[in-house]
Formats: sequence, structure tokens, C-alpha cells
Amino acid sequence: MPAESVRSAYDAWHTRYAVDAESDAPWHRLVKQHLDVSRDLHRKRILEIGSGRGGFACWLAGQAAKPATLVAADFARTAAHKGKAFARERGVLAVRWAIGDIQALAHRGNTFDTIISCETIEHVPDPPLAVRELARVLRPGGRLYLTTPNYLGTMGLYRIYLRLTGRRYTEEGQPINHLVVLPRTVVWVRRAGLRVLEIDAVGHYLPFPGRPPIEIPALNQPRQLMRWFGLHSLVVATKPTSAP
Repeated sequence: MPAESVRSAYDAWHTRYAVDAESDAPWHRLVKQHLDVSRDLHRKRILEIGSGRGGFACWLAGQAAKPATLVAADFARTAAHKGKAFARERGVLAVRWAIGDIQALAHRGNTFDTIISCETIEHVPDPPLAVRELARVLRPGGRLYLTTPNYLGTMGLYRIYLRLTGRRYTEEGQPINHLVVLPRTVVWVRRAGLRVLEIDAVGHYLPFPGRPPIEIPALNQPRQLMRWFGLHSLVVATKPTSAP
């Protein structure tokens, strides 16, 4: 699908949804649990790429004490415009809103202290390229917070079931929906030259055709084992300060 066709599809997709004003999606909660505000946000150069309709970028701005830079970028113009309007309504002035392609970031290498990308790389044509771009613009010693779905559990089996029955699985109708599993995401991060610091995931569901899946929170434990099967995954990584 040509890039402009993809952009138009995502513009239309974002038109249908409101801003997540509370930033309470499972992936946002994961990032919040692992972020160290003083280390990752205060007076830092921050990029949220794939910022969607801007709710989480505004939350980040509220946590950071005078960030040096806070850029919120999304491939869809509609998303960036919604984010900018939402920030204006809330009186959030610290965010620079931009249109950006995670596969070809318009920033020099080693620019950002902290990069956050939530639920984005699985929706682009080349996820490993996207991860390499994130690594490129991350400064040595900086941190990447990367969330993706992890289809190593029951929802992956559900995708296979739909495929076998001739139906297409999408994440709420998004145009591109790669099947991503957490071990593979970790490999992409490491091959991009980053060192993995933390791996986490939550969300275990029983899917039923024609109705929302039922979550079973008890299956999040023991975390060290069950994180490999949770649907909502997070990888935290850093860029080495020098070659080994």
C-alpha cells in the first residue's frame, strides 16, 4: 500500500476515536509503572513517536519539570491535529506537535534522552526498520520504552483461528496489523544495537467470537514466567555509551 494511502487510512481511523484523556490504556499503565520521572523526563529531550491523539503526551508534559524538549509525533495528520487541540484545551504548552514517520525520523542521530513508542511498530510496513530508527535518534545512555502487542498467548491462537476460518484479524480496524511476539521484539531491539534493561507484559484473555475477550488478571502471576504470554508487552532498552 503506498505511503499516502496508508496515511489517508490512518487519518480516517483516528477520526473515529476520541482522545484518551486519562491515558489509562494497558500499555500506558505499563510505561507509567517503569518510568523514572526524574531520570527519564525532568529536563530531558523526549520523543513520543506514534503519539496518537495526544493524551499520553499531555500526561508526560504534566510529569516533566521543564523538559528541554518534548516532541509528540504521529504519522496521521488527524492524530497530531487532535493532540494539539486537546493540549490547547488543557493548557499544555510544553509539547511540540509534529507529523512523523517512525521508519524515517526527521531528527539527527543521538538527539533524544528518552523515546516512548506505544503500540506503533506493529502498524508500519517494516517494524525492524522502525526499531533501528528509534535506536538511531536515541542518545547514548538514553532509554527507549517500546510497547507492542504480544501474540504468543491466547490472542495469537485466536488470530490463527480467524485466519483458518477465512477471516482477517485487525486491531480495531487498523490498516496494518503485523503479528508480533515478545521474543521477536526483543531480538529487533538487540539487533538495533540497544541493550535490553527490562521486559514486562500483562493481559491474559479468553477470546470469544462475537464478544469482547474476557481478561483473567490472576494469570499475570508469576510475572517472570507469564510476562512472555501477556498481550500487552513492554521492552525498556538503553543505548550503550561506548562500544563493548
